[in-house]
Amino acid sequence: MTRNDRIFVDSCPELAPGDAIEAFHRGALVHRGPVMDSLPDHGLFWILDIVTGDRCLLDMSELTVVRMPAHYREVRVAAAGP
Repeated sequence: MTRNDRIFVDSCPELAPGDAIEAFHRGALVHRGPVMDSLPDHGLFWILDIVTGDRCLLDMSELTVVRMPAHYREVRVAAAGP
């Protein structure tokens, strides 16, 4: 599903390393950053949170995950680099 050029992600297999995502809990943005790795059989994935600079393990069952559009991903993923 898309809304405002963003794609809602329903499962880990839809994510790939490098995808920039935003994760929401009860409508509040809690994480933003590129996907680093995933454990699709467990519904878990890691991102590099560009807000805190930390690597975070996220659970698909607890969050609403949105993949950012390509033009936004390139800018945000570059900002998360060294």
